Amino acid sequence: MVSTPPSATFARTASPSSSEADALLRAQAGDHQAFAQLYSLHKRRIYSLCLRMVGNIPEAEDLTQEAFLQLHRKIATFRGDSAFSTWLHRLAINVVLMHLRKKGLSLISLDEAMDPSAEDRPGRSFGSRDLTLAGAIDRLALGRAVDDLPAGYRLIFVLHDIEGYEHNEIASMLECSVGNSKSQLHKARLKLRDALRISSRQEARR
Repeated sequence: MVSTPPSATFARTASPSSSEADALLRAQAGDHQAFAQLYSLHKRRIYSLCLRMVGNIPEAEDLTQEAFLQLHRKIATFRGDSAFSTWLHRLAINVVLMHLRKKGLSLISLDEAMDPSAEDRPGRSFGSRDLTLAGAIDRLALGRAVDDLPAGYRLIFVLHDIEGYEHNEIASMLECSVGNSKSQLHKARLKLRDALRISSRQEARR
């Protein structure tokens, strides 16, 4: 089940502890126990990220393992230009995107993005924080709604509203325009709001 973490940008703002920094240095030098320590520290967060992005438990488990295999291969290349957790998140996101592309999944619908229907056209607050979704009380309902989003919409929503990436960063990751990223986010939020309304009505009838 997808759940929104208390801080949408935790992975982008957290600074490494001294124990993590020490484990990182030792892992880069080939210490397998230190790598296991890093795995233990980050596996839940990376699994949660993969699960949010693919909405499938077995796939998320496989992708988590693949992300840490990639980390094992590339850890010596980490130079500290960003927080380690940010770097690892980007690595995991790239693993997920590669997996989806191999499946032939279209991540961005260019036709829809360039020619939105009247009800889907964004308002003046296009791309800003969605207070309706941010204030959703029923996180389980929101999690289910995110799970049910089409893959492209879910990716944009997770990357922007949960992971905290900017549209220009998302556009670079997904190889699309900033406008397409904004359009997909707007559509994702519309679908989520509709799903939450339906869920709320169903609960009220019980």
